[in-house]
Formats: sequence, structure tokens, C-alpha cells
Amino acid sequence: HLSNWYVRLSRRRFWKGDYSDDKIAAYQTLYTCLETVAILMSPIAPFYSDHLYHDLNSITGKRKAQSVHLVDFPLYNEKLVDKSLEERMELAQKISSMVLSLRKKVNIRVRQPLNKILLPVTGDGFRDNVELVKNLILAEVNVKNIEYITDTSDLLVKKIKPNFRILGKKVGALMKDAATFIEGMNQSDIQRLEQDKKFEINIAGQLVTLTDEDVEISSEDIPGWQVTNEGKLTVALDITINEDLREEGIAREFINRIQNLRKEKGFEVTDKIDLKVLEHASIRSSLINNKEYICAETLAANLDFVDRLDGEDAVNVEVDEQIHTRIIITKHDSVGLN
Repeated sequence: HLSNWYVRLSRRRFWKGDYSDDKIAAYQTLYTCLETVAILMSPIAPFYSDHLYHDLNSITGKRKAQSVHLVDFPLYNEKLVDKSLEERMELAQKISSMVLSLRKKVNIRVRQPLNKILLPVTGDGFRDNVELVKNLILAEVNVKNIEYITDTSDLLVKKIKPNFRILGKKVGALMKDAATFIEGMNQSDIQRLEQDKKFEINIAGQLVTLTDEDVEISSEDIPGWQVTNEGKLTVALDITINEDLREEGIAREFINRIQNLRKEKGFEVTDKIDLKVLEHASIRSSLINNKEYICAETLAANLDFVDRLDGEDAVNVEVDEQIHTRIIITKHDSVGLN
């Protein structure tokens, strides 16, 4: 949760230039978490925990103890617990994970923007809770918008069939009748079975309790959408990619290549650059239409197209499997402009 969620999603808060209250809060939260983890892990990772403790405390001088092993264990502070926040964040993580799994299923890279997610409203407060973490979800899965629906009949059609290997042991000679009943279950019955994890049926006068292990449930996707569900939560992803989305996806891939080159060249995070790109018909409109975004993300003071790009500083770049070009990035000389 700390490294794969909080730190990753707070990177912009750490890096942005202004030493604002939000940036300070981001660092203080991370410091508190790392210090607490160091203390808690000290009995089972004595050397590393002490190293981490010293790295933190040598900067702040917050604690007088010379070793993590001389620090009292942290006490539970009920005032710092926010259950509603935890539930909202868990919902954000679950929705994000489901959307990413749908992307993976149809092989659409995360850098390729998509239009929208549809979420069936599952109960009171669901929409309000999602709205509070909406921006986190959209940024994490690279989708433009979330829409809410109350009727899933046109969106999600479930199919059900017996799991013969498991169910046969339970019903024995009644297997044929049980299979006929299961295959005739309607959408409401299937939903109840998924939610309650059990469903009672009457087979030849004998009461049988079905569990979710006794059946196999699958979803039928509608054209242009991918749908998945986990318990009561259902997510539908619009996988239609129009020209604007396609161009933004190319721009994002291009930004990634530039950022990697910045690292390879040892540029500082705050260094501005000049960027020259070899003309390429497949990416020209994408780079022009997203120029402001590209320059902001890569700190490019200039982005120029050229007809020829030679020299040892020119680098071959694969934007995707079909698009290859050459670029040169150099540090921007702001002094020369004054």
C-alpha cells in the first residue's frame, strides 16, 4: 500500500516546485510511515531497520535515541484512523485493478487513453464515495470519465453452467435435473448466487444448496465494451479508440521515450531541454495537437520538426511497433535568450 499506491500516486506532490502545504504534508506523511515501519520491523530486520531509522533521524533530529532498538514501539492512536477514507481508497484500488485487468485482457496499453468507465450503482453512498476518489482512479487507469448507471440489464449478461466435477459429488443421480435447473436460472437468480455465495433449489423434492463453487459464471461482453465483476462491484470499460484518443496515446508513448532519454543522459529532474524530431507522417499530427502537454511533461522549451537528423547525438526511437523516428535532446540554454 505504501510503495505501490501512496508513493507512486504522490510522485507529483513530491516533485512539484512550490514548497506548498500539500508538498510538506506528502513528505511528512511518508516520513511518519517509514519511521513507524522501521520501528515495527526492528525485531525481525534489526540491521536494515536501524539503517532506515538513522537515515531518517540524521536529517530531522526528531528522536534522541541513538538506535531504533532503543525507541518505544508506537502506540495506537484512534484519532488518526479514518475508516471512511480507508474504504474509499480500497474502492479506488479495486476499481483500478479491475479496469487494468480489462485493459490487459484486450491488450490495450495503459498509456493509451480510453473514453469512459461505466459503474452500476450498488447501494447508498456508492456514487458519493467513488466521486471522492474519482480523479485518482482516472489517473491510475488513464480513462477520461466515469459514468454511473442503475440498470445493468443492457450492459451485463451473465451465463451460468454446472461445475460437473464438484456438483456431481453433491447431487449424485440428480445431476441431470440439477444441470437443467441451473442452466435455466435467470439474471436475478445468478446475481443472488454471486452475492450470497449460496442458492437453494428444489430438485425432485430434495432441497439442494448451491454454492458459487458448484457453478461456472461468465459474462457476455457487448460490442465496444469489456465487462468484469467482483462480488457486488461491476466495471464496464469503453474500449473504442477514436482518432483523438489514438493521437494522445502516441503522445504519451513519445513522452515516455523522452523521459527515459533524460535519465540516460543524466539530466536533472528540473533541467529544461530542446527537442528536435525527425519528420514522420504517423506522429506529426499527434505531436502537434499535443505539443503543449508534451512540452510540459518533458520540460521541453522547444519542440521542432526537421527533415534530416544526423550526428552522434541523434537517437533512434521506437514509439510503437509501427512507428520509428529519430530525435535529439539537449539541455536548454536559457541564458542565451536573455
